[in-house]
Amino acid sequence: MSSDATIAAVVEGPGFTREGLNLADGSLGAAVVEVTDEFFAPRERMLAPGQPVFYPDRFDEHGKWMDGWETRRRRTTGHDWCIIRLAMPGLLMGVDFDTSFFTGNYPPAVALDACFSPENDPDEASAWQPLIPAIELKGNDHRFCGINSDQPWTHLRLHLYPDGGLARLRVYGKPFCDWSKLSADETVNLLALEQGGDQVAWSDAHYGEPRKLLRPGRGVNMGDGWETRRRREPGNDWCILALGHKGIAQRIEVDTAHFKGNFPAACSIQGASVEPGAGTAQSLVTQSMFWPTLMADQPLTADSIHQFSELIELGPITHIRFNILPDGGVSRLRLFGRPAQ
Repeated sequence: MSSDATIAAVVEGPGFTREGLNLADGSLGAAVVEVTDEFFAPRERMLAPGQPVFYPDRFDEHGKWMDGWETRRRRTTGHDWCIIRLAMPGLLMGVDFDTSFFTGNYPPAVALDACFSPENDPDEASAWQPLIPAIELKGNDHRFCGINSDQPWTHLRLHLYPDGGLARLRVYGKPFCDWSKLSADETVNLLALEQGGDQVAWSDAHYGEPRKLLRPGRGVNMGDGWETRRRREPGNDWCILALGHKGIAQRIEVDTAHFKGNFPAACSIQGASVEPGAGTAQSLVTQSMFWPTLMADQPLTADSIHQFSELIELGPITHIRFNILPDGGVSRLRLFGRPAQ
């Protein structure tokens, strides 16, 4: 990145931007599968996970280089649109239409439709439902819109009226997993994002939130994981994670990929079955201190995958407390087991 680059500031959004997962994150697998036009800036930039960047003097063969999706100036009737396949099916909570650095080339209005097509990308016969009717946008701005929908969606259709550019489209929600299609004897990663696993609370997340522990694949770098600041006081860091479904733990995998001088010396795990509505995140923090041990202290090493199968039988659990001793960073955490009633 050149020295003249400007990075868009992080804007504090409504609650759904903190509680939900960005299901339109390209690094999780979201993709634009169809587009009417992308003359000035390609589709994939709109789903990039990082903040938009602006280079005042950067141009390419089509004109000004912009960090987002941008269509040419429309000289006919109609409008531009694209279809986005979400990273995973989800129950949507809200959207951020981000026009950072688009000042004279943003669309005056946008709208959003949704479709549930888990097997294939939508075709002409697919049924679309309006989620957000046409709303006005401003340049170099964020337009946050809440969504009240109780059914899962797999695809979105974004309309630009009539043309222009969008730096980022962020779609926040909770991943949806149809557990009725999984056998009770099937072993799955009960903490996986795509299975509905999520973060609940944590002691510190200075360099990366615990939700990154639940992402698919191995971490791409040291920033792709949960990492705390250097602890300068007694104690240890921890995070509370919710399983996607109540289950019986059989095996734990702790991956410290890319963490070489800052991995935890050891880790341990506690577990419990928490009834729905039994407490807030803050009350679970207090309760978790007394949860029984699922995995006793285990030493960790740098940049390695650690497998632990000697677990204490606790029966079905819904939550775990992952303790790292005393601090540091972990790339991925997986809890393999069987779903339970």
